[in-house]
Amino acid sequence: MFNIRNIRQIGVAALVTLVATSAFAHPSLVESTPKDNSEGPAPAKIELRFSENLTKQFSGANLIMAEMPGMGAMKMAAKIGGTDDPKVMVLTPNQPLTPGKYNVEWRAVSTDTHPITGKITFTVK
Repeated sequence: MFNIRNIRQIGVAALVTLVATSAFAHPSLVESTPKDNSEGPAPAKIELRFSENLTKQFSGANLIMAEMPGMGAMKMAAKIGGTDDPKVMVLTPNQPLTPGKYNVEWRAVSTDTHPITGKITFTVK
């Protein structure tokens, strides 16, 4: 039978589980524009949406031209910024992207200060 002590212990256990789960949460990439492995026209900007608010000073990304006929991989100049949404990172290429395959290698840090890295790939036709 449940008594006050048992109910209190269940409540404390639930609270500890909830706090521990949120303390170990890391940001993950939820969505990107353009989408990973997509093909299409050159985007004017690249948006990365994460599951948690980003710590902007520790988060960032690089735009890499991965494949273009006659050329090797090359880092492209791009401005990194945000929006009013702290879960979104935006890369704006300094020059229009030419046809080829591109990688966006990102690093996201949220309030837990643990960096998570990843990559999306897209092709400009």
